[in-house]
Amino acid sequence: MEPSDVVIVLTTLPAGADPGPFATALVEEHLAACVSVSAEVRSTYRWEGSVTEDVERQVIIKTAASRIQDLRARLTILHPCTVPEFIVLTAAGGSDDYLAWVRQSVLG
Repeated sequence: MEPSDVVIVLTTLPAGADPGPFATALVEEHLAACVSVSAEVRSTYRWEGSVTEDVERQVIIKTAASRIQDLRARLTILHPCTVPEFIVLTAAGGSDDYLAWVRQSVLG
């Protein structure tokens, strides 16, 4: 696989949501090699015609590009929001050892 076959998926969780079960499910199901959850951040966005501000946690998911569709389907089930953030970034330029670990973790 090329380094571009490893991706970073960004999503958020409401600050009050427990990220533990969410992250554990994704890793246990081999949909993610690692799920990192940030401290609380304040997000300002437009929703249903109004500007809204919420406290959230940024979630960073490391996985293989071939797992994106399964990850998206599972995230939609686990996520408490109607329209969860789901942004995919290519992990270009990552270290060979780290990218190999990500692949091994999700692809076996």
